[in-house]
Amino acid sequence: MTHFSARFFAVAVVGLTTSVAHAQIGGRTAFPFLSLPPSAQLAASGGMNASARSSDPTQFYGNPALLNADMDHVAALSYVAYVGSIKQSTAAYAFNTEKRGRFGLGFTYLNYGDLQSFDAAGNSLGTFGVNEYAFTAADSYTKGKFTFGLAAKLAVSAIADNRALALAADAGVLYKPKEDQDFTVGLVVKNAGYMLKPYLASARQPLPFDVQLGTTIKPEHMPLRFTLTMHHLHQWNIQYLDPNDRGSTNAAGDTVRASRNFGDNLARHFTVGAELLLGAGFRARVGYNHLQARELRLDNTSGSAGFSFGAMLKISQFQLDYTHATLQAAGSSNYFTLSRRFGAAKP
Repeated sequence: MTHFSARFFAVAVVGLTTSVAHAQIGGRTAFPFLSLPPSAQLAASGGMNASARSSDPTQFYGNPALLNADMDHVAALSYVAYVGSIKQSTAAYAFNTEKRGRFGLGFTYLNYGDLQSFDAAGNSLGTFGVNEYAFTAADSYTKGKFTFGLAAKLAVSAIADNRALALAADAGVLYKPKEDQDFTVGLVVKNAGYMLKPYLASARQPLPFDVQLGTTIKPEHMPLRFTLTMHHLHQWNIQYLDPNDRGSTNAAGDTVRASRNFGDNLARHFTVGAELLLGAGFRARVGYNHLQARELRLDNTSGSAGFSFGAMLKISQFQLDYTHATLQAAGSSNYFTLSRRFGAAKP
């Protein structure tokens, strides 16, 4: 694993410097569901996590280098309902081998429900299904203060009888200077890959590539742990201005339109999260994603878009994670993740 992971990580980092930058993020990539947080804990940290370790195996979706001994033989099932009939389910399992490192396996499934079909004349042709899913296999290896991780994904998108196929990968590294100190720094290159089979031969699109850098720290003698994640490091301008916005009229009668703002664009690159540690069996979490808050707000109100609140309750071998995430003013989503250990952890 070590030689292959090192080579892939180098290739992925090279891809960072050659990607094409666009100011608008949404609508420019295929398989955007690969960027969705598949579990309650990831959603609670603003939807991204490159550095915070835990016993939840779904965390390797944030960074494969987050695979650690606390996840060994832990299985997790996650569920979230988005707007309408859109639902996402995820299963993950982590285990360790003595010679080949630590592995994680995952499957996530997104169902958009049944949609109505019509012919050119407007006659009903019944319904058809739309769904997307991805298989993920992750591997990590620890050498000294560094943990290296690699995850390979096979993603499928289906509309009725049509299929699109893509192969993607995440490569990450986690730095933990001291084992007795709760401080980590993580870097991850996400969704570097290729659309193997598009819906239309001439409509091949890039995948939702992202580069994230994060740090997690728990101040000594404080029951709080803070996580800061920077995303889209390969693309500076992610501030979107609506070309159809007619602007507003000021007191002098002049039309004022939105313009580029350095501070707002900078803030869109950050997500923040905090975790209150109340013993080994309960934790409370809060997160904020400024990009989501700005992109998903309404014209007259933000409706707390971008904020997430969650908690973890652990009883015996079972752990339940819950997060309430406000995606936009018109609605929110509730994430549930249930995990259980089925064997003893290994160092």
